Amino acid sequence: MRRTPWPRLLLIAALAAVVVFAGLRAAESRGASLLPVPLLSSVVVLLIAGVVLSLGWSVRQFTQGNRPGLDPLLAARTVVLATASAYTGALLSGWYAAHVLVVLGDLEIAARRDLAVSAGLAMLCTVALAVIGLVVERWCEVPPPDDEPGGPGASAASGSAA
Repeated sequence: MRRTPWPRLLLIAALAAVVVFAGLRAAESRGASLLPVPLLSSVVVLLIAGVVLSLGWSVRQFTQGNRPGLDPLLAARTVVLATASAYTGALLSGWYAAHVLVVLGDLEIAARRDLAVSAGLAMLCTVALAVIGLVVERWCEVPPPDDEPGGPGASAASGSAA
C-alpha cells in the first residue's frame, strides 16, 4: 500500500473549498443564513485524531522493536484508518475553509465573526486530523526484509554471487 501524497490532499481541500464556497454563496443569495459550527464537531474530530494517533503509536512501537507482539489485522486496519483520516481531514478542511471565506468580508458583524471563529477552529482540527493521518501512515511502514528483492540485503547478496 502506498503512502498518501500530501499534494493530493491539498488538491482535495482546495476543490472542496471551491465547491462549498460556490454552494454557500448560492444559498446565501437565496436567503439562507449560515449557522456557527458546533464546538462538539471540533471535539469529535480531535477525539478521532487521538484514537488514530494512539493506534499508530502502538504500531510504531512494534515496528521499532519496542513492543513484543501486534495483531497484523490491527496494524492493517490502523493503516486504513490513517488513510481515511487523512482524506477526511482534507475534505473537511476545505468545507470549513469555505465557511470562513464566505464570511471573511463581514467580520465586523458579531454573528459572522462567531461563524468565522467556529469554522476556523474546526478547520484547524481537521487539518490536524489530516496531518496525523499522514504521520500514522508513515509510522505503519515496514521496511522490506533483507531477503526480498529490493531489500537492503539484496544488493549485497547479488554482488557476492557475481
